[in-house]
Amino acid sequence: MSAAAPQQAPNRSAPTQRSLLTRLSEVTWSNYVVYIGFAVVFLFFAVTQTQYFLTGTNLVNIVIQAAPITIMAIGMVFVLSTGEIDLSIGSVVALSALTGAVTLEATGLWWLAALAGLAIGAAVGLVNGIFVTWVRLPSFLVTLAMLGIVAGLARQLTELQSVPVTDPTFVWLFGGGNFLGLPILLWWTAAAVLVGWHFLRQRRYGAHVLAVGNSAPAARVSGIKVNRVRIMVFVGSATAAALAGLLYAGRLQGARYTLGEADLLTVIAAVIVGGTSLFGGRGTVIGALIGSLLMSMINNGLILAGLNVSQQMIVRGIIILIAVSFSLRGKKNS
Repeated sequence: MSAAAPQQAPNRSAPTQRSLLTRLSEVTWSNYVVYIGFAVVFLFFAVTQTQYFLTGTNLVNIVIQAAPITIMAIGMVFVLSTGEIDLSIGSVVALSALTGAVTLEATGLWWLAALAGLAIGAAVGLVNGIFVTWVRLPSFLVTLAMLGIVAGLARQLTELQSVPVTDPTFVWLFGGGNFLGLPILLWWTAAAVLVGWHFLRQRRYGAHVLAVGNSAPAARVSGIKVNRVRIMVFVGSATAAALAGLLYAGRLQGARYTLGEADLLTVIAAVIVGGTSLFGGRGTVIGALIGSLLMSMINNGLILAGLNVSQQMIVRGIIILIAVSFSLRGKKNS
């Protein structure tokens, strides 16, 4: 009887490799656009601007510059997640800052000034929400019209004059202070991210927001009060913009009608690149944070590179266009 041929051990490497390749091919890379872009941009500026970019002061400055954008971006996450959009936030920044500064100048009460600034933002958001839900106008048209109305009010309020902010408590609390060795703006950013993430991922409200964005009729059938959700996201977005206006006023120690003028594009880009869908039903607060930091880092790096204002606008616009195109393409194909 001939000896049986020895059995060969199974080759486990090929299936493992195929399995790994399969898993890699199934990854939705669009979900990681903002993280990949952040790493690439960071490495680029770290190599090309080594002397200044990686200093601790500059890195903290990037986060500080991103703070108002991050706060507005978190509010925008909720709006876009419902399938709506808010174009009025830039003008709300200016009106809120001016309202707070004028109130502070008239009363000397920092807390009343802060409440007045936040209240005017919430009121604008409420009007936006009412026109979108009750009058049933597209949010694009409503908030575009509101952008013009609020911008006009901001110019009319002080007749194009700047209003200084000198109250030490207001300045410390809204941008100029430090707490536990860190700039107060870092604490505001952390608080906004934690609150936004909690409401979007840990509360029923966040599930309702995403459900409305996925399918408003289906959400309505399931018992969700769709109109109330839409009004709340507009109020939240405008209030976040109002807070950003107060932070600008505190950090700059003054308010002017031009505050927030150029922030709308940056905020929307940060939110979309961060992973929130323009078509509703998908939102991420952490992605909005990284997107905001990415926009701030790009702006910082271009300044360090010595580009003038017009060149910075061109390069920043190209980068944003490419990043948003990749993000939206991935969302449509997913």
